[in-house]
Amino acid sequence: MHTDAGVAAEPIKNARHTADAPLVVHLIYRLDMGGLENGLVNLINRIPAARFRHAIICLTGYSEFRSRIARSDVAVFALNKPAGNSPLTHLKLWRLLKELRPAILHTRNLAALEATLTAAAAGVPVRIHGEHGRDVGDLDGSNRKYQLWRRFFTLFVHQYIALSKDLQSYLRDKVRVPAARITQLYNGVDSDLFRPASGGRAPLPLADFASPDAFVIGTVGRMQTVKDQLTLARAFVLLLQMLPQAAQSLRLVMVGDGPLREQVAGILQQAGAGAQVWLAGGRDDVPQIMRGFDLFVLPSLAEGISNTILEAMASGLPVVATAVGGNPELVENGRTGTLVPPADPHAMAAAMRAYIEDRAMGSRHGAAARAVVESKFSMMAMVNGYLDVYDRMLQKAGRDGNG
Repeated sequence: MHTDAGVAAEPIKNARHTADAPLVVHLIYRLDMGGLENGLVNLINRIPAARFRHAIICLTGYSEFRSRIARSDVAVFALNKPAGNSPLTHLKLWRLLKELRPAILHTRNLAALEATLTAAAAGVPVRIHGEHGRDVGDLDGSNRKYQLWRRFFTLFVHQYIALSKDLQSYLRDKVRVPAARITQLYNGVDSDLFRPASGGRAPLPLADFASPDAFVIGTVGRMQTVKDQLTLARAFVLLLQMLPQAAQSLRLVMVGDGPLREQVAGILQQAGAGAQVWLAGGRDDVPQIMRGFDLFVLPSLAEGISNTILEAMASGLPVVATAVGGNPELVENGRTGTLVPPADPHAMAAAMRAYIEDRAMGSRHGAAARAVVESKFSMMAMVNGYLDVYDRMLQKAGRDGNG
């Protein structure tokens, strides 16, 4: 697990020291590789132990991803919830919350929202809910059932955290959460860990895959429907057809695993492009791999605030991303990257082609992206934002978290 030594140089807001710090219980669907989970681990690792203790409750289970938590005092619980409604799961959660007696319950996304009712019944004094992105069944936030479901649970949530202005507007306008109960906080990125390669693109950890004169296009993300790697695979095939003279020097790297992997492989194999693509699966060396890219592409159908876009920007890469969710809040079209419509392989291929044919533009956009991360998306800005919310809500509840 990486711990950034440089973080301590930037002061934590309102630092205090107590032997019995308030406990925050973070409740999520599953602790596994993903943007939401990565942001949670980053937050826990960087909040000083003297300020807050932490525990994680997973509605289903967890993977080896839990080993990325650097603190040894963070317990992780699995409720092993079956599919569908499960009253027994809520009973187990109620009992666990009564045992842990947290000062704060922090749920994330729709799957965890109903736990706020259980937490209210268990007497948890502060209940915070975070909206991190959209589900494949509600890509534009127009699903009336989800709006009404969220509206009902406003009865049990004291404060909302929206990771993008898009999600903030959704909560305010569609769910009708009062504006004063919504805090908009961006994810932070470790800009020391994710940094530009020095002296040109770094070698990829796959022997004989990409020569020094190759152009490497990369993406990182779970291979699931909402991430839509199928569109990127189709766009890459179109790109090879557009640039036959450069086709042999083009490479595509897809980091991540999931149910779309076989379909992605099938599209590329059918086009005869299998040798030019590395389906890397889940990796622990993403920062190193990103330094081996010339261009980062995110083909998602929906996003909150994408950790991988921020990591690519911190790595000094130009970004081609779909104009969905919070992506336009990160990628400034024509300055740090290019925005394209979702599910449009032709538009994506044209955007990628522009960077292949104008390497200088890619360098300019990548440098501008790095500068934006350093000025706006620091890890400490994120940490201090969450600390502000936690402290303010505990004070409002008249609690210090010790009872």
